Amino acid sequence: MKILVLNAGSSSHKCCLYTIEDWLPSHPPTPLWEAQLDWHDQEHASLRVKTEREHLDEALSTVSRSGALLHLLKTLWHGPTQVIQSPQAIDVVGHRVVHGGQDYSSSVVVTQEVKAAIASLIPLAPNHNPANLEGIEMMERLLEDIPQVAVFDTAFHSQMPAVATVYPGPYDWLEQGIRRYGFHGISHQYCAQQAAEILGRESKESERLIICHLGNGASLTAVKNGQSINTSMGFTPLEGLMMGTRSGSMDPGILIHLMRQGYSADQLDHLLNQESGLKGVSGVSHDLRVIDDAIAQGNAQAKLARNLYLHRLKSCLGEMLMSLGGVDALVFTAGIGEHSASLRAETCEALAFLGLKLDPVLNENSPVDQDIAMVDSRVRVLVIKTQEDWAIAQACYYRCR
Repeated sequence: MKILVLNAGSSSHKCCLYTIEDWLPSHPPTPLWEAQLDWHDQEHASLRVKTEREHLDEALSTVSRSGALLHLLKTLWHGPTQVIQSPQAIDVVGHRVVHGGQDYSSSVVVTQEVKAAIASLIPLAPNHNPANLEGIEMMERLLEDIPQVAVFDTAFHSQMPAVATVYPGPYDWLEQGIRRYGFHGISHQYCAQQAAEILGRESKESERLIICHLGNGASLTAVKNGQSINTSMGFTPLEGLMMGTRSGSMDPGILIHLMRQGYSADQLDHLLNQESGLKGVSGVSHDLRVIDDAIAQGNAQAKLARNLYLHRLKSCLGEMLMSLGGVDALVFTAGIGEHSASLRAETCEALAFLGLKLDPVLNENSPVDQDIAMVDSRVRVLVIKTQEDWAIAQACYYRCR
């Protein structure tokens, strides 16, 4: 079975192709083909394609997002990175879909009804659901009747207790579907499973986890015995941590104040989702690496952005800690979580009062799927390479085998 995975993020679009025979391997296999688009602005992106034999790096400019995605997909069956003869060699396509609302607590085969539901939720995930739907419709045009599977980021959090999902507004909000959903669920669920493998499934250290998914989008999840019991994102992916371009949680009175000054809903949407967070405060970039370079050059605004990012992260960690009544293991994942040793060190330093002791050598040595705590640490610290694409491929296999 050849499974194509499309994973659209807020600033990137990742795709890969897996071949799975009549059994499902317990560990992620190497994809036949991997490709990633990284958007620098609305019209400029970089494309990287990798196969066993070839690598391709290409700059794209003056191109639409749909045009760039189609160009990316064609490298699968054309040019030096070709690994299949035609798109018809694909057996099933899996999509990460960020918002599934109340109706989808597990992966589903895409139908017209599912597409309509994804479209109806665009206002709640404006950075993601449009790209998810765009990918589905593009594959319909290319592959016609090949089955497609939607794997929802909200599904892992669908069993959270009411105290973690209900907002303290009028009760009829809940009846309207205004509640906390949580996101990054594919990543959080994968990391919870991997943490259990690394620590040993029978080990108590896998009972209470705080998973830090820190990328351009970022969220924390408190996991108890494999189940999500609290998470930082809410009704939309805007709630919670300060992120690359998103504000995270803030006083809603600020929005009322801005509306009275004449801001429209669309302007506020753009401001909070595209012009805030690290980008908005630093005035430099949404990329923490660029911000660190600016700090090294004495940029005080960039330093404030980084300090604020850490402050908000520590505050949210406290909430997850209280939800669990303690923590057995802290997990770092996604772009910043996996690659920023300094951010991991500063975060762990704030948790030293719990008896957490980070091994500085292991932390600096580009750890992957590894425990980087000292032997005598009372809290384990894991760095896990999130494999959302493989988790999506697994869902496709189970749905369509």
